[in-house]
Amino acid sequence: MAGHSTIMHQRPCKALLPTAKAPRPERVSHRVVAQAQPTRPSQPNRASTAVQASAIADAPPAHTSRVSEKPLGEGPTVINGQVLHSLSKERLALVNSLEPYVRERVMPLLKPVEKCWQPADFLPDPSKGDYLDQLAELRKRTDCLPDDYFVVLVGDMITEEALPTYMAMLNTLDGVRDETGAEQTAWGKWTREWTAEENRHGDLMNKYCMLSGRVNMKAVEVTIQNLIGSGMDPKTENNPYLGFIYTSFQERATKISHGTTARHAKEYGDKVLGQITGAIASDEGRHESAYCRIVDELFRKDPEGTTLAFADMMKKQIVMPAHMMDDMVHKGRTGRNIFQDFSTVAESTGTYTAQDYASILEHLIQRWELEGLEGLSSEGQQAQEYVCKLPPRIRRLADRTLMRKEKGKKREVPFTWICDRTINM
Repeated sequence: MAGHSTIMHQRPCKALLPTAKAPRPERVSHRVVAQAQPTRPSQPNRASTAVQASAIADAPPAHTSRVSEKPLGEGPTVINGQVLHSLSKERLALVNSLEPYVRERVMPLLKPVEKCWQPADFLPDPSKGDYLDQLAELRKRTDCLPDDYFVVLVGDMITEEALPTYMAMLNTLDGVRDETGAEQTAWGKWTREWTAEENRHGDLMNKYCMLSGRVNMKAVEVTIQNLIGSGMDPKTENNPYLGFIYTSFQERATKISHGTTARHAKEYGDKVLGQITGAIASDEGRHESAYCRIVDELFRKDPEGTTLAFADMMKKQIVMPAHMMDDMVHKGRTGRNIFQDFSTVAESTGTYTAQDYASILEHLIQRWELEGLEGLSSEGQQAQEYVCKLPPRIRRLADRTLMRKEKGKKREVPFTWICDRTINM
């Protein structure tokens, strides 16, 4: 993912969306997948009528949360205003029942290690006698890349390098976490092997940027350390319904961003970098398919709960994995978060835009056949209507925001990542 993304490497960002809010239908419940109101946790849960009884009967007993000190599935816990463990007992049982499906339909989307590319396949080999010639050729290729391209490439790379945060996020999800760190469950193996595939992305991009000589690696390393140390809170409430909708969105956003970066590299003349970012985009496409398959099955078994979760995630907007990046310089001299300006450059270069955000949402609505779902409750129908009407609203808001930006005054903004060279934005 990581995108987080994204960023997400560069992932869809709240900064790319206008701050004005479009009209929306009657508000879906405050925490749509919770079975009790967060402020009144003593209320009994309402079982979902859409959850299949067979899944519940076959599922193992619920685990106990180390955070809340009460059985999972017994209503949400609220700690310091943050909703946690919002999945109901019935839906937790359904998630537990998906283990065979994940093993049969999701795990095969991972590649055996021996069939995966490795960073060394794309980089100069220091053990070879012509290493310096290979390095000189790499630098000649990257000389043709403009600075704004490098800002986006580095921002994407930093987001990929925060992979420990994304693995930790997956392991917060109830019913699917790797409890020991080496569990042989399908969920545990998926999380570890997905992380292992993703790890190659930041590794390769980092080395390529360093060898180019165009990047201030100390500033990049500071940003990476700060980002990992800051963590992320995507507002998924330890809830796998929310978590896998989030990752389905983010992986597609990552694929789009890396794919565009690949196309731009080839247009500028660096075909090797185009192959690198294209290979990364291909990985993200497989990972997108995997997470979407999980949500496919959630929709099949529990269309009501999954529709409510989809609406809840989109109401919150997709919190970007890298939105807390900090180089410890940029904000002090510009007054703005470096992620905000990185996102602006990504938008201006067409690498990732608010229109892409809307397109991803449209794609997911179509894939999960949300518009055609029938038999939903009144609350479910409101959630369905909200999500289905959201893409055109986002597009209208994005158009208005773009018009305002075009009328705004341009400024030269220095980025530590590219040795304090400036970008007109």
